[in-house]
Amino acid sequence: MEQLKLLFTKDGLQYQVLKNKTVSLEQSFFVTEESPTTALADKTDEILALKTYKEISVISALNHFTLMPEGFSQHDLGYDLISYNAPVNKEEEELMLSVNKKFGVQFYYTFPKSIYRKIKDLGTTTKFNFSGEQFLNSITAKNQKEIHINLYHHQCEFFALDHKKVILYNNLDVTSEVDFLYFIMFTLSKIGFGITDTQFFVYGETTENETFISELKKFVKNLKIVYDNIPKKNFLLNAR
Repeated sequence: MEQLKLLFTKDGLQYQVLKNKTVSLEQSFFVTEESPTTALADKTDEILALKTYKEISVISALNHFTLMPEGFSQHDLGYDLISYNAPVNKEEEELMLSVNKKFGVQFYYTFPKSIYRKIKDLGTTTKFNFSGEQFLNSITAKNQKEIHINLYHHQCEFFALDHKKVILYNNLDVTSEVDFLYFIMFTLSKIGFGITDTQFFVYGETTENETFISELKKFVKNLKIVYDNIPKKNFLLNAR
């Protein structure tokens, strides 16, 4: 039996089917302005119906989230905390918790209830996680100021770290690569990170976002592309 990995982004879904850790199928699906409102749910149904899976791994990169210190236990405040960042509909969104012990933080995030229930109703062993936690867990930090940027299709998430401490996380829905750059540079000025003494690391859809990379290189001295999502090598989906 095979394993299914699903990555939900603001405008689509990426998925992999694996057998013995080898990717046998990998596809992406993105909605457009012409897509019906049920397009994402319909695509999820189609994927879940392909076959019976041994295990399902679900990663949400939807930008309904909040970041808190590890150990914060007032879970009943989760929806309210998220609502400071994005509108929340309790009737349609499932409240989730993802903890990162490596950096001592935790994420409250929401996931569409309709899709959550469809997956849970299968009775298959399922793991849910937030993209920010999964991304953070893959980062090897050093004793310096660092910006780690993960690029998606029309989306970007990034961490600011100072000597292995999380200073800031954000997850942006943007359609312009220049918008990516503007927001990140604006953030640097607000948290006191200088261009010359900050190390930049970029992951994900770097080929698709090459305009962003080329513009960033004009301002940033220390930049390294850590991982490009070549076919069947999506680093976030393959992270363990």
